[in-house]
Amino acid sequence: MPKKTIKKAAALQYDPAKDDVPMLTAFGQGHVAERIIDTATQAAVPVVHDARLANMLGQMKIGDEIPPQIYAAVAQILIFLSENDQLFGERLQNSYRR
Repeated sequence: MPKKTIKKAAALQYDPAKDDVPMLTAFGQGHVAERIIDTATQAAVPVVHDARLANMLGQMKIGDEIPPQIYAAVAQILIFLSENDQLFGERLQNSYRR
């Protein structure tokens, strides 16, 4: 019998004008993960599906800054967001010009 996959979801917070690195603001499994995804969707926050990254983020504590080992994966998400959210992209670009 195949092993049942448990849905996991994490939320990151990052404001390039204020934050040095993204921070984990929420993590959940099962029904909690579904609520995180539903809340993001209702708020028009982009959802990126990456099970491997969700597993890594699940080992952290809420409020932790992401560790250097997952910078590359999170950078890919930031690139996705900047391409799909013009306001976020502009804030991200402006933070690097300083």
